[in-house]
Amino acid sequence: MEQLTGAEITVRCLAEQGVEHIFGYPGGAVLYIYDAIYKQEKFEHILVRHEQAAIHAADAYSRSSNKVGVALVTSGPGLTNAVTGLATAYMDSIPMVVISGQVGTSMIGEDAFQECDAVGITRPCVKHNFLVRDVKDLADTMRKAFHIATTGRPGPVLIDIPKDITVSTARYAPAKGEVKMRSYNPVLKGHQGQIKKAVMALRSASRPMVYAGGGVILSDAAEELRELVDLLGAPCTTTLMALGGLNASHPNYVGMPGMHGTYEANMSMQNSDVLICVGARFDDRVIANPKHFSQVQRKIIHIDVDPSSISKRVRADLPIVGNVKDVLQEMNAQLRELKADTQKPVKNIDAWWDQINQWRGRNCLAYTQNDVIKPQFVVEKLWEVTEGKAFVSSDVGQHQMFAAQYYGFEEPRRWLNSGGLGTMGVGLPYAMGAQMANPDPDAMFACITGEGSIQMNIQELATCKQYGFTPKIICLNNGYLGMVRQWQELDYESRYSESYMSSIPDFVKLAESYGHVGIQVSKVADVEPALREAFLGEHKKRLVFLDFLTDRETNVWPMVKAGKGLTEMLIDGADA
Repeated sequence: MEQLTGAEITVRCLAEQGVEHIFGYPGGAVLYIYDAIYKQEKFEHILVRHEQAAIHAADAYSRSSNKVGVALVTSGPGLTNAVTGLATAYMDSIPMVVISGQVGTSMIGEDAFQECDAVGITRPCVKHNFLVRDVKDLADTMRKAFHIATTGRPGPVLIDIPKDITVSTARYAPAKGEVKMRSYNPVLKGHQGQIKKAVMALRSASRPMVYAGGGVILSDAAEELRELVDLLGAPCTTTLMALGGLNASHPNYVGMPGMHGTYEANMSMQNSDVLICVGARFDDRVIANPKHFSQVQRKIIHIDVDPSSISKRVRADLPIVGNVKDVLQEMNAQLRELKADTQKPVKNIDAWWDQINQWRGRNCLAYTQNDVIKPQFVVEKLWEVTEGKAFVSSDVGQHQMFAAQYYGFEEPRRWLNSGGLGTMGVGLPYAMGAQMANPDPDAMFACITGEGSIQMNIQELATCKQYGFTPKIICLNNGYLGMVRQWQELDYESRYSESYMSSIPDFVKLAESYGHVGIQVSKVADVEPALREAFLGEHKKRLVFLDFLTDRETNVWPMVKAGKGLTEMLIDGADA
């Protein structure tokens, strides 16, 4: 066993966990750790320009690769700047380990310079957190953090390390075997009896429906989901967090459900007789008013690794606690046996598809492209130019919904957005994290954003220049905080209170000032050529900021207004 400082132990444990990249910003409380990083060659550190961006980039690193994102921040304001990123990852169940510096142990509680209660501040927005008070506990704490972050329902874990711990020494021994914690033992395998009951319920259904959420992506269960859909022959809807979990071109895919979901997805959800919920949580943006949703008698099968998510908003008739991938593998095996015996596990489904195809006939995502660029048109052309293969990050607002509706994702882990917390400013650091995690030189990265969101972390254009990140920024610029303006139009008699931006930077010059390429597009005919030049032409190896001047008052349709039921939709502004 070696005698190492706490800083050296921290770095050694990161390498031991297979960490290849970390995102961070130095400060006094973590300088010993940064000195240890300087002396090693196992992983690369990416210097961001704001701690919030470090957490977001680590978050996207995890989302796009199933690796553990790691970030390092200093004490005080370094930690508080990281809180938004931690809450974002926590709401979407993203496995991350964040290391924060802290004042020396003897100074904790004395209002020392750059001191804050990191454990108290982050407790509501992390899966778990640790304050290391003895250097002898540091290695075990690091290993526990990675174990907790990646098992059960994933989530971010914070390790707060006082400065004196980073310079103190202790014996270091490499990890031996898997981490075992007596008080933490999540269930992975679903109950066999419950799975069998679920299969029987599906077999007796005449209007079955598969409702898939982010748990499908997090557990790498896209293949199992596709098999389930094929075996059942049932329609499938995927939430905002599960786009790509079932390929958008699949004939059984009916689109995204909920507030801005498709007519056919919402009508199918509401009118199904057996609904199997796979790694989703009946979020308020999905089922809208729970009382309205519960008006229809149906049997609900709910699969989730987190037992607290089951029956939290909607009562489940058949709860199955377990890892989505493991549960679906067992369920599919039983369905395959039934199919071998009966040729068709769900016998009376043809009439159900006739009804669904009638709903599809509404073409709820139709729009008219006139002389002014429509944001939907830009996203559709982006899909054509990239052939649906890009890693697409988004910020939050109308552009996020247009991206979800009009970019058909064929693979999981290609769509990166803040679903639960709805955090503006994630798009650019998400694109950075995705590119770092997926270094294929032929991979394409697009950040779909708005003129409001992009300015929240626009300083990361400097990080992109330093490390050679080359996402194409697709700015759908309408001069408004678009989603806020839409709500004000519909619910506040068009009183646009503080949703109009009268001073917007020249994004072309701004991009160029950071050493990137800037292109402004104001004509419909120039949309596709600009995208082709950015992704496939002379600028494909550069960061390109594409500033699309779009229709100023285009709304996102369909829409279910707050307090309404899932089927009480507005389509192009009119009642469905």
